[in-house]
Amino acid sequence: MEMAQRINRIVGQLKGIQKMAINKRDCSEILQQISAVKKAIDSLSKEIVISDICRFVPENKMKEVQQMVERAINL
Repeated sequence: MEMAQRINRIVGQLKGIQKMAINKRDCSEILQQISAVKKAIDSLSKEIVISDICRFVPENKMKEVQQMVERAINL
């Protein structure tokens, strides 16, 4: 998925959470959606960092660097 699409999806999820809060939806439902947004943001963060770093890495080392970055981010 393209980065702009990911961001638009996250924005849509946040607007959904806003509507849920306004409509006084069940707390557990809202928290579930917040958790989904957090995961989406984490995934986007990884993608941004990896794409930035990989600009400076030889192509034959990209997979290794991606794995290292993901491990570092997941700490």
